[in-house]
Amino acid sequence: MFINQLETAFQKHSNAENALPMAKYMKNKFDFFGIKTTERRELFKEIWKQNKQEVSKNSRAIALALYAKEQRELHYCAIEILIKELKGNYQKDDIDFIEKLIITNSWWDSVDTIAKYILGQYLIEFPDCIETTVEKFSNSNNMWLKRSAILFQLGYKKETDFELLKAICIQHQSSTEFFIQKAIGWALREYAKTNSEAVKNFVMVNNLKPLSRKEALKNLTDA
Repeated sequence: MFINQLETAFQKHSNAENALPMAKYMKNKFDFFGIKTTERRELFKEIWKQNKQEVSKNSRAIALALYAKEQRELHYCAIEILIKELKGNYQKDDIDFIEKLIITNSWWDSVDTIAKYILGQYLIEFPDCIETTVEKFSNSNNMWLKRSAILFQLGYKKETDFELLKAICIQHQSSTEFFIQKAIGWALREYAKTNSEAVKNFVMVNNLKPLSRKEALKNLTDA
């Protein structure tokens, strides 16, 4: 019921003129209804509200079903459902589910949100899984899992395990992959808001790629 209503509403409000540039921005990896973010969220919020019980009871299954659809807007809805419904309700074996999300329909827009708000929250709730999860993801052949291992602490602030972040950055500092170099810089830049000196010292003594270094020091004017 929920998915049908959502698809019907999105189809009704689809805009081919918007869809083309939206797809182009994402390197034509996905189809789009062409619904701008504000309108999409308004439609989504109303239909979610009407089907609140169904979504709460079946959030994982609904998210996977939405993720199997072609249009990117439905993938965004799946992620937003999980962020809200699973917070405080994660199960230990959800890590397999999270991994599947990261490696399915992968691009920076979905992966970065999942890394910060889903993987990051899961590991707050199951800190005993941090070591094994980071080791697995960081040593994976999948670039998006590696990026997620670098970025999952984005919202941790003072709770950031900087020793762990440094270790991951050093592990991948020689990567020629743009999305890995960028992730290293972003993660360090974010932690610099909490401890700028620690980040500056780390960058100065490690041979980071120029992009990682630039991103890490972007907001540190005296660096």
